[in-house]
Amino acid sequence: MKHFRALHGIVLLDKPLGMSSNQALQAARRMFRAEKGGHTGALDPLATGLLPLCLGEATKIAGSLLGSRKAYVADCRLGVTTTTADLEGDVVETRPVPSFSDGEIERALAPLRGRILQVPPVYSALKQGGEPLYVKARRGEVVDVPPREVEVFRLEVMSRTADSVRLHVECGSGTYVRSLAVDFGDNLGCGAHLTGLRRLWVEPFREPVAMVTLDQLAAAREQGDAALLPLLLPLAAGLVDWPALHLDAEQSHGVSQGRQIFPEGAAEGPCVAYADDGRPLALCEVNSDGKLLIQRGFNLPKVSPAETGAVE
Repeated sequence: MKHFRALHGIVLLDKPLGMSSNQALQAARRMFRAEKGGHTGALDPLATGLLPLCLGEATKIAGSLLGSRKAYVADCRLGVTTTTADLEGDVVETRPVPSFSDGEIERALAPLRGRILQVPPVYSALKQGGEPLYVKARRGEVVDVPPREVEVFRLEVMSRTADSVRLHVECGSGTYVRSLAVDFGDNLGCGAHLTGLRRLWVEPFREPVAMVTLDQLAAAREQGDAALLPLLLPLAAGLVDWPALHLDAEQSHGVSQGRQIFPEGAAEGPCVAYADDGRPLALCEVNSDGKLLIQRGFNLPKVSPAETGAVE
């Protein structure tokens, strides 16, 4: 019988093709024997690349990572539209693909940059009336998906052939690259769908990102914790973009007990409070009176047996 443990940290997983994000999470969690785990925003089974997995106390920051800026390589097939906007769907329409100039490609991409209104795919995990849209769509229901505002920071051609375009995409939370492919095809007038997607990075884990595969995790597990635990980043690695507030021993004890403190010289706004031994103690907010308001506390062990990650 496998014994699970309280294990805290972040795994930068290179999700394989054909596996759902939850399947990948559960496979990694079993290898680490972690009691608790979560991912920071699903990748479709046909997508690969960076899927940060949060174990133990790190699950408390999964929401902040979910809202982070992300980058992808997206392959678009021109001239063909599908029901799901990717390879999994049935072909809806096939149209001839003209010989587009670089200028025509650029004019089709330009309206898709910046803050834009985007209609999410009908076949998506977004919920309507408490039910995922893809469930309604598979039942044959007519699903009306309202547009929503998303942000696309960068959208550029990496390479192209007569009927395909490879794009570099940098976007904010909630952006569907499948919808970008559809809108790109509509702007060209020939239609398009997504044939491949790889996530390159998620803030704060910017390129180059040292991802690990499930095979690498399995090989490390066979060697024991001495090989496996170094593949687990500490929770603090996901908080490097937050302002840091370093507390002394007395202040650290106060925050651990949930007491209100007024750290001298603390800047107003959100921050991460770190204990005198370097552990993240809590996500906090310093108000205009200088009071430290605890938003979310972390229950991490005081002494870590590994350089990366923490085990109780």
